[in-house]
Amino acid sequence: MTLLVAPSLLIYSLNTPVIFDFSEDSGRADRQIAILLEGEQLVPPSPLPPEVFTTREVELVRPDVVLASRNWNLLDQEFTQRLLVVFRLMKERHGYDMVLLEGYRSPERQARLFEQGGHVTQAGANMSYHQYGLAADSAFFRDGKVVISERDPWAMRGYQLYGEIAAQVGLTWGGSWKMQDYGHVELRRPGVLGRLAAR
Repeated sequence: MTLLVAPSLLIYSLNTPVIFDFSEDSGRADRQIAILLEGEQLVPPSPLPPEVFTTREVELVRPDVVLASRNWNLLDQEFTQRLLVVFRLMKERHGYDMVLLEGYRSPERQARLFEQGGHVTQAGANMSYHQYGLAADSAFFRDGKVVISERDPWAMRGYQLYGEIAAQVGLTWGGSWKMQDYGHVELRRPGVLGRLAAR
């Protein structure tokens, strides 16, 4: 029996995809990300005062963000840890402080945003990962202010770095979409979108 089963097990183990490669060939960055994802549970930052979300720049780019939820406890735990790893690496590697603009979004809020038109969102209620705690919109925090503007070269460089690190931890970055959403990341899971609508 062992002679029959052993070769099949060996072939299967050789074809199993490697999630984290700790060989000497892998870069320091990948090793650091793997350690962070598998290590201690990172803790969300302290909430910022509400007035930082009511500045002229924020209101021009995201006029309704003052009503958004920034409650980390409403986000999926795995997604939260991945996003916190991104925040940490953005600070440690590139000097960017990140801030959560919006995490969980109720179906009612999603529907209201959808009614504002495709320039705001193309996803109706229950068709966004925000409703499942699997998406977040983030920006930068510099000199006591939230920086969102894509016209700011410093912010645009930050968004590119943010997208790269997000991809390394398994998140989908909205900056690579046709309708670019530079501050958006999500953790995609099959069968999630629309499941509440089907009930």
